[in-house]
Amino acid sequence: MDYIADLHIHSSYAMACARNITLRSLINTADHKGISIVGTGDFTHPKWISEMKNEIEEEREGIYALSKNSGKARFVLSAEVCTIFDKLNTVKKIHNCILAPNLEVVEQISSNLEKFGSLSSDGRPILNMSAAELVEILHGISKDILVFPAHAWTPHFGVFGAFSGFDHMADAFEDQAMHIHAFEMGLSSDALMNYRISENDKYTLLSNSDAHSLPKMGREANVFSFDKDPEYKDIVDAIVNKDRKKIKMNIGFYPEEGKYHNDGHRNCRVSMTPQESKIYNGRCPVCGGRITIGVLHRIDELADREYGYIPKGAVPYVHSMLLDELIAYIMEKTTTAKAVKELAERLVYRFGTEFDVMLNADINEVTKIDAEVAKAVENIREEKVNLIPGYDGVFGIVDIMGREREKMEKSRRGINQRTLFYK
Repeated sequence: MDYIADLHIHSSYAMACARNITLRSLINTADHKGISIVGTGDFTHPKWISEMKNEIEEEREGIYALSKNSGKARFVLSAEVCTIFDKLNTVKKIHNCILAPNLEVVEQISSNLEKFGSLSSDGRPILNMSAAELVEILHGISKDILVFPAHAWTPHFGVFGAFSGFDHMADAFEDQAMHIHAFEMGLSSDALMNYRISENDKYTLLSNSDAHSLPKMGREANVFSFDKDPEYKDIVDAIVNKDRKKIKMNIGFYPEEGKYHNDGHRNCRVSMTPQESKIYNGRCPVCGGRITIGVLHRIDELADREYGYIPKGAVPYVHSMLLDELIAYIMEKTTTAKAVKELAERLVYRFGTEFDVMLNADINEVTKIDAEVAKAVENIREEKVNLIPGYDGVFGIVDIMGREREKMEKSRRGINQRTLFYK
């Protein structure tokens, strides 16, 4: 049986996150989307922990349900923390995800981590400790805790990002690197990009949404396969052991849609490929300021394989997008428009969940509801789309139906991107 899992989300207690995120709304949204297992997010925050203790209960070992057993989706206890530390006279900031086996361990984690920073100020706390120290402390609490780098390639907070500057996992985690078995690819990279680096072969590549609002849940996810409803240890063991029989698929962004795919300078609306930014020595050709080096560039720097290489036994990666964003594109409306929501509801009512519509529904049957949506879903599945890469915090565009580039640019929240040498 397949289980779609989104292991990295946030609560209303994290900065820049929606206030309507509750444990119940997470389950309701997960059910609507077709997510079987969702992270609680932010278990280090004392108020969120208090809500968890009051509203969820352990159903299977390490797997939690809402009290009164409402909803189909189940929780795994999760959090994200930012470790900030000096290394080689440079300040390093790395975000890491944590999965915990039970609420008792969560309380021990909080008790230990509160010595390194305020846990109540942000659901994604900033801790004055090294990444290695984090892993060492957590494994001292329980060997069942899983730690993995969040959005590993993000320029500002990813372990391999341009501003972190670590080329190898051991550079960041030192003697604790042996306990890192996976990392999150993030929105601006996909499996094919990560396969270019042979050192990545030993890690399980994860896709999670890092959702800051309910609609963004499931924008990236993992598909596990188990003979029965899994316990916490089943999920962790599959990740740690890179169990190809149990990790069936990654679902995620076209990496060009991610907001740090290309190099660029947002203020000057300049986007560049790695080759183009090298011509300008990493400087903005408009203002001369420093550009943000994107994910594509960083992977180019570390790659020892050509693009297109696929390791033996690799987990399939399927590009997709959120149903409401696809419909909004078709209708040329916002995702919150009434017409968009109504059509999305009709499709979900007919086919079961949002993932069912995007991945499984018969195109002929979708056509009976809306022919344009059916064509758009088909184009996504067959990867017949045009892509305008994101850069320096600006999301890219997936041009599903081949519309004019100029028209697409105008939809970009008022930003008319200058793409050098773009063809």
